[in-house]
Amino acid sequence: MPDLSDNTRGIASGLMFFLAACCGLIVANLYYSQPLVGPISASLGMSPEASGLIVTLTQIGYVVGLLLVVPLADRLENRALISAMVLLLALALVGTALSESALEFLLCSLIIGIGAVAVQIIVPLAAHLASPERRGQVVGNVMGGLMFGIMLARPVSSMVTDLLGSWRWVFVFSAALMVLLVLVIQRVLPRRTPSASMGYFALLRSMGRLAVETPVLQRRAFYQAMMFGAFSLFWTTTPLLLAGPDYLLSQSGIALFALAGVA
Repeated sequence: MPDLSDNTRGIASGLMFFLAACCGLIVANLYYSQPLVGPISASLGMSPEASGLIVTLTQIGYVVGLLLVVPLADRLENRALISAMVLLLALALVGTALSESALEFLLCSLIIGIGAVAVQIIVPLAAHLASPERRGQVVGNVMGGLMFGIMLARPVSSMVTDLLGSWRWVFVFSAALMVLLVLVIQRVLPRRTPSASMGYFALLRSMGRLAVETPVLQRRAFYQAMMFGAFSLFWTTTPLLLAGPDYLLSQSGIALFALAGVA
């Protein structure tokens, strides 16, 4: 596969949609557990108060990955870094499926969040590979794939759990899918070796300066933090309410409810 780091060839439509699919499939792993908080906590003996950690630890892992892993995309060959993170994600998913205690599950959830930051390496890679006149279209399509993954993860995990009788199968299937995804990534994704000369810790410091010195970044980060907080709170608690005595919905019923979010 040629090295396209000079961005002279652009990006084919097929590769663009493959990257969009990658983003959707990878980021979905952050949200599979949200509608399954009830069955997972009951299976692992977690109290209702502690069950919120099922989702929280995944998001904390994602934040850790954003801060400490994504900057490596400016230092390391991108295809190799993406593949490594998706393989880490696959291992964490296997660990999640095999967890016999809450501690094991929560630790694997943390690692799932770290591995899922591969999507935040794929998006700028797609922008880099695109020609200037198509960059907006390419990034929009790739982000569209990411959003579909976020919204479809909940109905898919609920439906699989209801059909197969166990939440563990969701993570087994996703782990197998991540391994397959790495094989395809190695075959079709071009290499991109960054030319940045900054060291790793200098990159981390530069992010801090941007956060302190860029008012528009501060405002938009605040807006998005508030929106995502409300989004996560709604989708973490709603499945518990729907499965409770007031509504008595099955996992398939919760899946149908979650499909409204896709619309």
